[in-house]
Amino acid sequence: MHAALALALTLATPALAQEAGDFDYYVLSLSWSPTWCATEGDPGDAQCEPGAGYGWILHGLWPQYEVGWPEDCRGEFRDPSRRETAAMADIMGSGGLAWHEWNVHGTCSGLSPEDYFDLAREAYGSVAIPPGFARIRETEEVPARAVEEAFLRSNPGLTRDGVTVTCQGDRLQEVRICLDRDGLTPRACGEDAGRDCTRPDAVIEPIP
Repeated sequence: MHAALALALTLATPALAQEAGDFDYYVLSLSWSPTWCATEGDPGDAQCEPGAGYGWILHGLWPQYEVGWPEDCRGEFRDPSRRETAAMADIMGSGGLAWHEWNVHGTCSGLSPEDYFDLAREAYGSVAIPPGFARIRETEEVPARAVEEAFLRSNPGLTRDGVTVTCQGDRLQEVRICLDRDGLTPRACGEDAGRDCTRPDAVIEPIP
């Protein structure tokens, strides 16, 4: 279920190297949960139920090369427990997504599951969500560029070359923010991670 979402949201062909801890920077991926619920989610999914209130959720914290990225790395650490993945549901929508993100991306961080999820939570908490999104209760259409501008206004440390907005068809999909691996400070995205959606009428589904 969430694996299908992750497949649809990939960046480009990953690099061949798969050594844990070998990467250049992170991509913090924030997903607009109502888009997933409208296109792929099931009404029975907890994050899609009326009143769930999920807007921008943490899709993942992705180790990234300047060109491409590693995935499914073999490392020294055990897999996370169900308790550890379930604890991420408050910002990721489900423990299943947390499990998937660890397997595909977290294994390449060189960190233990506990440290990876702590870092992902820290990265998510470092970004101020523009307040206007919390008030979306009906389907709206806005230029994708306006979404980027909103994040830039709410986060003075971000620059335009460090933020990417993506769409899924005509719907707003994600905001991706590029961060240094040391200190999670904003930085410019690599060329393959900086491809913006340019739709003048991106559909923003309402928060359930």
